[in-house]
Amino acid sequence: MKESKSIIANIKKGQIAPIYFLMGDEPYFIDEIANYIENNVLSEDEKGFNQMILYGQDVSVSDIVNNSKRFPMMASHQVIIVKEAQNLGNSIEDLVPYVENCTPTTVLVMCYKYKTLDKRKKLVKSLAKNGVLLESKKLYEKDVIPWISEVLKEKKYTIQPKATQMLVEFLGTDLSRIANELDKLAIIVPQNSEITPEIIEKNIGISKDFNNFELRRALGERDELKTMRIINYFADNPKDNPIVVTLGTLYTFFQELLAYHGLTDQSDQNVAKVLGKNPYFVKEYHIAARNYPMKTVSGIIEKLREIDMKSKGVGSVNMSQSDLLKELVIKILR
Repeated sequence: MKESKSIIANIKKGQIAPIYFLMGDEPYFIDEIANYIENNVLSEDEKGFNQMILYGQDVSVSDIVNNSKRFPMMASHQVIIVKEAQNLGNSIEDLVPYVENCTPTTVLVMCYKYKTLDKRKKLVKSLAKNGVLLESKKLYEKDVIPWISEVLKEKKYTIQPKATQMLVEFLGTDLSRIANELDKLAIIVPQNSEITPEIIEKNIGISKDFNNFELRRALGERDELKTMRIINYFADNPKDNPIVVTLGTLYTFFQELLAYHGLTDQSDQNVAKVLGKNPYFVKEYHIAARNYPMKTVSGIIEKLREIDMKSKGVGSVNMSQSDLLKELVIKILR
């Protein structure tokens, strides 16, 4: 997220705001900024008297303001970080008078996770004028993939497209969870290395051959043997391969394939742009489109909806996850 990088870059330059209000549904960027301030604004010697961590459920806005009005001891600033600030509830609006007259030697960081302020209220306008207001939004899958590459680049690694896709297929769009796995890889794998599917499989435990990404590819190529091998692997490892994730992956793929059929310009560049995909994967859509005409794709999407309902207990009689997936792929392939 460019905004969080910009905020940290300004802090590195010494451009420190008196208040940082970090809100939104994506906790990763909130933690990234708060942790950077906690670890870097004050020296270790200064932190003892001048750095304080508070929690929203344990304090009031009045407590926060009173602490923020104190002056630092033998340091240029004091840092106050309020975690779980969303627990302050509606009283958060009581922060307005302080925001309008911040103590310049205090760096107040409000971590307001999983919620956003009412933009019609005075607090938002005051924060935008007198401090730094960040709205941390969840990333879409198409944005997570380049984000992984950027994080690894900062750590002096590169990553193969398939390895990136494996991470997203297995870990979803949970940036904190992905970042934790990348940190583990950075401990094990030497810098200036390329992260490959084999490295992901060995160190994170994601199968490079039996996953939803490979299932999608096998179906796109109408490779019945490979498809059934993957389905059988899923049947043997149901906890690691829940049907809800598989159905979601396939539904997205065939919806994208339907959109592909509707394009007048099916060049690699345009397909990648419209579908929000890495150009490396565009070939899969060319192949799948030849194997599945538009009318067939529409029928497959209906079949996916039908199996989804059955997986939720509607119209099925004691059908296992394995049986449902086998029924689905047979209907798709034949």
